[in-house]
Amino acid sequence: MSGSLDLFPATETDADPLHWPRVRAWVQSHPDSLTEDAALLGELGLERRGKVVDLGRAALTRLEAVVEREAGARKQIEAVARANFAAQTQTHAAALDLMEARNHADLARRLGAGAQARFGLASAVIGLERPGGVPFGWRALAEDRVDRLIGDDGLHWLGSNFDGLDLFGAAEAEVRSVALVRMAPQFVGGEARHALCAFGSPDPEGFTPAMGCELAAFLTRVVERMAERWPVLA
Repeated sequence: MSGSLDLFPATETDADPLHWPRVRAWVQSHPDSLTEDAALLGELGLERRGKVVDLGRAALTRLEAVVEREAGARKQIEAVARANFAAQTQTHAAALDLMEARNHADLARRLGAGAQARFGLASAVIGLERPGGVPFGWRALAEDRVDRLIGDDGLHWLGSNFDGLDLFGAAEAEVRSVALVRMAPQFVGGEARHALCAFGSPDPEGFTPAMGCELAAFLTRVVERMAERWPVLA
């Protein structure tokens, strides 16, 4: 390539920066500066064919990049869909297992076992406020404890485990995050009482405030309805 590559007079300073309209006009008036520079064309992903600059390779490169991004996004969506479907399937299976419970103690045992086997949780327990009897295998809670944990009008709470929760017994040290879901079972021969289901994950990110709580809430509703089948013995 011959001729000067200076786009503007040597007297031009940084106070007068390059602007694309001026650069474009210069290239239009000096086309050979681009078409005869094979190295520059290669860097731009272009190719000269006779007197024509072939844009095919550059366009193909951009198209391949778009396809790759879309394929990656599709794979992520498919992975999330598969995970959601698997979680729903396990939740339905756990619900059916809870419906086979014979009494309150068996219900609590099945909830804990299902949480560990089906969802990889450290523990899941049922808590019931006093006064009144508390079934074997359930956690006895002080009066107003559910409101203090979840809030007066709250239906659930998700977040990191914290000192003083003390719901998971021997598994407490393994629990890094928790989901607390309110319930109010009305036992046979009695009034509705404040209670909750607590799910404990060994993963610090297992339950976070930004997550939905639909599956845990569904299992809690199953527990609540099952618990209402039997009276609580004092």
